[in-house]
Amino acid sequence: MRASLIQIAVDEDEPVGSRRRRAAALVREQSGADLVVLPELWTTGAFAYEEFGREAEPLEGPTHETMAKAASDAGVWLHAGSIPERDPEGPLYNTSLVFSPSGELAAAYRKIHRFGFDQGEAVLMGAGRDLVTVRLPGTTLGVATCYDLRFPELFRGLVDAGAETLVIPAGWPERRRAHWTLLAQARAVENQAFVLACGTAGTHAGVPQAGHSIVVDPWGEVLAEAGSGEEVLTVELDPAKVAATRAQFPALKDRVLGLRPPRRPS
Repeated sequence: MRASLIQIAVDEDEPVGSRRRRAAALVREQSGADLVVLPELWTTGAFAYEEFGREAEPLEGPTHETMAKAASDAGVWLHAGSIPERDPEGPLYNTSLVFSPSGELAAAYRKIHRFGFDQGEAVLMGAGRDLVTVRLPGTTLGVATCYDLRFPELFRGLVDAGAETLVIPAGWPERRRAHWTLLAQARAVENQAFVLACGTAGTHAGVPQAGHSIVVDPWGEVLAEAGSGEEVLTVELDPAKVAATRAQFPALKDRVLGLRPPRRPS
């Protein structure tokens, strides 16, 4: 399976419509890949909080339309990163969109863990509730977003739902880049799964972004890592390695906590 992570740069002077068209062109250039991934909130910038409301769009808005067409033109599965979604009957959500090679919306994931510690995203957006997996030929994707990476129980839930490849778009800040790499490898090792973590480059509202998108195999080996600028990171994966790793070192079978209700005190 060939996966391409598009580490797009968010330039505050570039209009959203222009960046949307540019991202679509980059997706089309990945024709021949099986899976293409974009970062979190690449239309606005993950830290450009004042833009969330102004640029929020319905689920089937302009980003949906543009990315569906790009996926179809390239003939790829496309995780189109996330958008600020405006629910007509509720709050904003940080929502990821996954498209099939025919351009159909295969899944939408509303980010469960909102970043900000009672500021920013944590107060401006609602929290999702549902875990999301997507079945591709040869592997099942487990979908998470940025700050979710710090909550291992979410990924255990995705593995229990059949996930073998964990896809994590992000707008991760440069000042915590060491955590980004460490946590991506930890989620791969503990879940014996591939991790495809795609971040943004550039600066969002004065916050330099980490870049350094990374692909990690089920043993925790880094297969590919980007630099800090805009680039496309492409890697060949063998989906069979997940089952082989889990059979060779069956640690997941030894799980105890979380598998059954706690025993009542006598």
